[in-house]
Amino acid sequence: MFPQVRMRRLRSGKIRDLVRETELSANDLIYPMFVDEATDSIVDISSMPGVQRLPLDKVVDDAKDAADLGIPAVVLFGIPEHKDETGTSSYGDEDIVQQAVRAIKEDLGEDMVVITDVCMCEYTSHGHCGIVDFETEDVLNDPTLDILGKIAVSHAKAGADIVAPSGMMDGMIGAIRTALDEDNFKNTPIMSYAAKYSSAFYGPFRDAADSGFQFGDRSTYQMDPANSDEAIREVELDILEGADIVMVKPALPYLDIIYRIKHEFKMPTAAYNVSGEYSMLKAAAEKGWLDEKKVMYESLMSIKRAGADMILTYFAKDLARMLK
Repeated sequence: MFPQVRMRRLRSGKIRDLVRETELSANDLIYPMFVDEATDSIVDISSMPGVQRLPLDKVVDDAKDAADLGIPAVVLFGIPEHKDETGTSSYGDEDIVQQAVRAIKEDLGEDMVVITDVCMCEYTSHGHCGIVDFETEDVLNDPTLDILGKIAVSHAKAGADIVAPSGMMDGMIGAIRTALDEDNFKNTPIMSYAAKYSSAFYGPFRDAADSGFQFGDRSTYQMDPANSDEAIREVELDILEGADIVMVKPALPYLDIIYRIKHEFKMPTAAYNVSGEYSMLKAAAEKGWLDEKKVMYESLMSIKRAGADMILTYFAKDLARMLK
């Protein structure tokens, strides 16, 4: 006890660095990218300052910039020119994400891990993450699984290193693992959005990915923010179905969930520092209310400290520059 114990002894100069428990580096970061089939120029996302939709011919340059900063991975989201009720522009060999994967892998090869989002919301005219029964406005779980398998296989054929299903359909990991294995992609890992909450923090992303829904919401398939034990069940089921990496989304409001999942399962654990988390810090910084670099670093450090092994974040480039 005080005065024999003085915690401040270890908080000065290089001693502070020696006893630091958590380190944050560019190797922890995954950089999200939006590739838009319907544009031939870069489009700024007004609700996400510094984030852009890219035409296909700009994707490689952006991925190269990330690689040059030491960021090891990108995650791709596609915005197709054509949308329909069943998302048919999501799984063709010449669809937008498949072309972007090939372009990045042909140029950067093993220097960049390419992760692809496997979902239907960007590709459906109604904006939901699966097949819809329009009479009941219900998102149909089981008919969606075959399509998710087709999307994942098409991404793997294009050269994706990891596929990341995000639709929160029951059984999606098992369906995708089976589809990949049957097509001889047994070594393609699955990063599951295993504990994805129905969150208001996704708002700006829907501007970026053009994935807003026409009716209802996603609460019938995404998780209730009030629930913690349910997240453990969701993650356990995905692991049993074949997930190689599990994810919590969003990150900052769910640090307790990240901590529980990491300690419960000891699995590679990702966290998505989502658009709302990014935009609120950007907005406060623009107002002069917060120091952007400091709150960015502190926020991402808290996600790592909670147990995340990797962080998907729109701050990836900014943090990597700062750490350099």
